[in-house]
Formats: sequence, structure tokens, C-alpha cells
Amino acid sequence: MKDLTPNKADLEPIEIASIDEIRGLQLDRLKWSLRHAYENVPMYRKRFEDAGVHPGDLKTLGDLGRFPFTYKSDLRDNYPFGLFAVPREQIIRIHASSGTTGKPTVVGYTQGDIDTWADLVARSLRASGLRQGNIIHCAYGYGLFTGGLGAHYGIERLGATVIPMSGGQTAKQVDLINDFKPDGIMVTPSYMLNILEQFHKVGLDPRQSSLAVGVFGAEPWTDSMRAEVEQAFDMHAVDIYGLSEIMGPGVANECVETKDGPVIWEDHFYPEIIDPETGEVLPDGEMGELVFTTLTKEGLPMVRYRTRDLTRLLPGTARSMRRMEKITGRSDDMIILRGVNVFPSQIEEQVLATVGLAPYYQIELFRAGHMDAMRVHVEAMLSVSDEASRKEASQKLERRIKDVVGLSTEIHVGEPGTVERSQGKARRVIDNRNN
Repeated sequence: MKDLTPNKADLEPIEIASIDEIRGLQLDRLKWSLRHAYENVPMYRKRFEDAGVHPGDLKTLGDLGRFPFTYKSDLRDNYPFGLFAVPREQIIRIHASSGTTGKPTVVGYTQGDIDTWADLVARSLRASGLRQGNIIHCAYGYGLFTGGLGAHYGIERLGATVIPMSGGQTAKQVDLINDFKPDGIMVTPSYMLNILEQFHKVGLDPRQSSLAVGVFGAEPWTDSMRAEVEQAFDMHAVDIYGLSEIMGPGVANECVETKDGPVIWEDHFYPEIIDPETGEVLPDGEMGELVFTTLTKEGLPMVRYRTRDLTRLLPGTARSMRRMEKITGRSDDMIILRGVNVFPSQIEEQVLATVGLAPYYQIELFRAGHMDAMRVHVEAMLSVSDEASRKEASQKLERRIKDVVGLSTEIHVGEPGTVERSQGKARRVIDNRNN
């Protein structure tokens, strides 16, 4: 892999500013953001008053813990535009979730918000090792999902050439990568495995592709998957983090020279870690739920938004700003099976570590008599065609999961191509317990 470490001259001054300078900027911006939300969003005014706090009560960053949380349900309860802090006419773009679990969560952006978003995605791409003049293949979905357009504007702001491919049409994805020779790709990690599979199908060596950097986000992924992709393509795989309620992709990003967890762009977002049960703020270094307060958003300020993502805050390394440990699970995607907490990322790591199995999996939850049970669907590598080898791989995976998770699991090893493929975000868990 190429050494893509950026020159210090390429960094924005705030990226390597002193901690005191960063904290001072955060405090000033936090005061503005709380006041902006209180004065312009009825829900926040009522929420603050019910909690007995006022924006003027914030004297230090530590005072933020006195203010109430914001939840995803608040966006649905105020559907569609009830949380906008500017007149609707000043909102120049609207994104929304799919609404598969209720009303869509709607987010809006002013022109200033769009400019900030583009700046931060461009900053994230520079941290990933990409530069002005590069070609970047964007395979995030375009439309109401924030990924495609958020990445697109950031690529252009970087001064790079964007290939706005969007998701799906995997054969065409590979054709364009082979023909246009992009330097980087932005895509969900699970869909990158589909692209890898297509490279092999058409007889192309992925290590000979032009791709030097993959910027992967929109779903949790493990360091085991990073190693799988990096080895397969001989390229750097870095993590970009974001969520639509806070901005979209580009809230945080790994630095290519360290790959030690996404750096939070703390000049625009203030992070906290809380105990997900009690809401108590935890010190840096402790595992808990990630909470964000936006510092500069005009259209849709968010105060102490509970992301449900589980991580810890760590000191800065390549940049002055704090890092977050790589997200590999969420409090709301945790499976509780017979009293044991299981995260899909734990299963993924064991699948990737088992010789003879392809890097695709799906977890099925079902009832076995009066008990909850789990079945893991995987598939054999093309080279593993005999039944004895498949049985051996199945037994190894079963033992690995038992050792790591503490549960006995049924393993189903199918033919190559039988596990559902992602066309964007992967559907890792199928819950049939109530069927």
C-alpha cells in the first residue's frame, strides 16, 4: 500500500490546534447553539424549561450535562418540519430516513449547513489520504439517504473528480472501476465485499486495480473486515462516521496514517459518552453510548442527541481532536439471547477468521420449543467444494462462537452466493422469533 500520510501544510490549523484553543472554541459555539435551539425550536424551549435550565446556565463545557437529551423519537413526534430552527424557506435541502420503523426522520439544511458539510467531508477525505485531482468512485446511495449527496459534495469541495455511481449494478461498478481507474471509493463495507466478489467473477485481480483508498461507513464494521479488504485490494481501508440527525457522513473520520479510530471534528460537534441505562456522563476512556451536540448547525440544531452507538472517547493522535473507538455495535442492534448480549460484529469476526468460509453472513433468530435460538447462515468459498471440508468449517465456526459469545449456535453452510447480498447497508439479523 502507498504511504498517503498528509503533509502538515495540508491540514487546517484547527486540526492541530492546542486543546485549550479547541475547548474555548467549543464553549463559544455551544453557547450559541443552545441559545439558537431555545429561541427558535418550541420543543427545545419546553424541554429546557421542564428541566429547569436556560442557555445562560452554560458557563463551562461540563454544564452541558444539566441539559436534557434529544431522541430519534423526537424527530418523528415533530414530523415533518417541527424541529427546524429557521424559516422553512431558508432550508435548501431535505433528507429523510426510510421510515421502516415508523414515520421518517426528517432533517433540513441551510446553505451554510451544506457548505459546512461539504467542508467536513473534504477534510475527512484528506484525512483518508485522498487529494485534489484524484478520481473518487461514490457508491453510496443517492436520494433521501444522506450518504450519496453528502459524499458527492465533499468530493467536489476537495477538488477531486466524482463518479456518482450510487449503489447497485455491481457488474457496472466493477466495469467503471476498471475503465475509469479511480484512486478512491466511498461505499458501505458490506457492499465492498460484493464488488470484490464481482472482481473475481470476471477474472480481474483486485490487487491490480487503481484503488488506493476505501472510505467505508454507514454501518458498523470490524477490524477483521478491514484486514480482509486491505489484503484483497492492496489498499487502505478507513472509517468515516456520521448520522443524518447530526449532519450525515463526515462527523468523524479515521486518519490514514494511524487508522486508530475516527477523529471527531470537535470544532463542529461536541461529543459525550453516557451510561446508556442511567444517562450519567462517563469520563473519557470508558465505554458507553455516544451523544452529540451540534455546535454550528443552523437548520436543525441537535442538543445531546443519543446516537445509540457504543464506543469510548480517546485522546487525539494524528490530530489534536479526540478520537472515538471504532463503532462495532449499537445499543439497539444488540441481540439478547437467553440472557446473553450478542452483537453482529462478534459473529462477523469469527466468520472472517474461519478458513474455508466466504465473508458473508446473516443471523437468524428463531424459537426452538420454548427457547430462543440462533442460526448463522454462511457460505463456503468456491475452492471448498467437498462436504467434509464444509463440515469442518462449520464445526470450527460453531466452536469459535461458543468460545467468544458463550452460546451454542446452529451453523448453516450454503453454496457460494446463497447468503443475501447487500445493495447498500447489510441486513445482518432476521428475527423470526414471533413468526
